[in-house]
Amino acid sequence: MERILVDPAICMGQPVFKGTRITVSVVLRMLAGGHDFEAVLEAYPELTVEHLREAMRYAAWLASERTLAPTGGA
Repeated sequence: MERILVDPAICMGQPVFKGTRITVSVVLRMLAGGHDFEAVLEAYPELTVEHLREAMRYAAWLASERTLAPTGGA
């Protein structure tokens, strides 16, 4: 990822866009909540369309990682 940084010293290690303290999760939440790219870019003018596309690629990469299913046991 060219535009995303994970650094324990920045935002407690949450993925952020390089050179900012804008977390990838806040952008993904906006998009998932129905905001379009234009609204996100208006809220965060330091970002570009490529930042948003990279955030979605990052989310897809995370979702493709192997995870354990919840057992639902007691």
